[in-house]
Amino acid sequence: MAPLGPAVVPAASQGACAADQVTMPGRGPGVLTVAGLRKSYGGREVVKGVSFALARGECYGLLGPNGAGKTTILRCCLGLTSAEAGEIRMVGEAVPEHARQARMKVGVVPQFDNLDPDFTVAENLLVFGRYFGFQDIETRRRIPDLLDFAGLAGKEKARLASLSGGMKRRLTLARALVNDPDLLVLDEPTTGLDPQARHLIWERLKHLLSAGKTILLTTHFMDEAERLCHRLAILDEGRIVAEGAPRELIAAQIEPQVIEVYGEDAPGWAAGEGKDCVRRLELSGETAFCYVEDKDVTPLMARLALHSGLRALHRPANLEDVFLKLTGRELRD
Repeated sequence: MAPLGPAVVPAASQGACAADQVTMPGRGPGVLTVAGLRKSYGGREVVKGVSFALARGECYGLLGPNGAGKTTILRCCLGLTSAEAGEIRMVGEAVPEHARQARMKVGVVPQFDNLDPDFTVAENLLVFGRYFGFQDIETRRRIPDLLDFAGLAGKEKARLASLSGGMKRRLTLARALVNDPDLLVLDEPTTGLDPQARHLIWERLKHLLSAGKTILLTTHFMDEAERLCHRLAILDEGRIVAEGAPRELIAAQIEPQVIEVYGEDAPGWAAGEGKDCVRRLELSGETAFCYVEDKDVTPLMARLALHSGLRALHRPANLEDVFLKLTGRELRD
C-alpha cells in the first residue's frame, strides 16, 4: 500500500523544554516524555512517580495486571485526567496545559470501540475528520487509502451492524489515522479478536512503525508485546518494576529455559523431588514451572521421564515468564 497522504493539522508550538530534548540511542527526539507522574483516586495513589520516554519511530509498551495504572497513565498523557504531580510533554506540547493542541497530532484506539452505529463506515471517518478541522473533501480523498490499509476496501457504504468484530477494530484503527498522527495511543487494540484478525492488525501496526509512526501500546498479550515493542515497561501497583527491550528483559530477569511439569502427580513431585533438584520452581494449580539453565534441561527431562504420572513440556523462557515473576500469579480484578 502507498503511504497515507499527509493531513493538515495546526503547527506545533515553538516552545521547548528539557523534555523535548530527550533522545533515545539510535533514534530521534522524544515524541512523548513522562517524568515523575503521580495520580490518586479516593486517597489511594494509583500511579506512583512513573517516568518514561518514547523515541520517534518506536513502539513502547505498558504492561501490567489489572489495576497497575496503565489506563490512568494514558488518560493523563492525553490530558483527559489531571495528575497531582509530574510533567508530560507530548508531540512538543505540555500536557495538560496544551492537551487540545497535542491531541491534534495524536491518534487513539480506545480499549472498547466507540464507533457510531448510525453511520456507515465512510461516514464514521468523515465525521471524525471534522473534529480535526478537515474539510469533507480532504477526508474523502483519504478514505480509500485508510480503508485499504485497514483491509476494508469496498466497505465504504457498509453499516456497522454488518461488520465483524475484527472489521470494527480495524475501522477504529483507520479512524485513528484520519489526522495522519505523529503518535498512536493503542489501549489493548486486539482484545477479543480471533488470531487471524490479531495477526492482520499486527501487520498493519508494523507497517506504521516502518513508516516512522510512534506507538504507545498497552496490552495483556505478551506475544503481542514481544512482536511489536522495541521497549516496554512492566508496571505493578502504580510503579515501573522493569523496563527494556523484550529480549533484554527476558535475558536479565529469568532463566533461559522452562520445563512445565503437569499432571495429578505434579504438586507432590514439586514439593519433594522437584524442590530438591530445581533451583527455582513455581507451582500453579497442577502445573509446576521449573526455571533452569541450558545445561540442566537434559538431566531434568531424563528424570521426569521416569515418572509415569507426569508429563513435561520444554520451551524457551518468554516475556510472560518475566511478567509473572515480577507481578505474581495471583488473579487481579
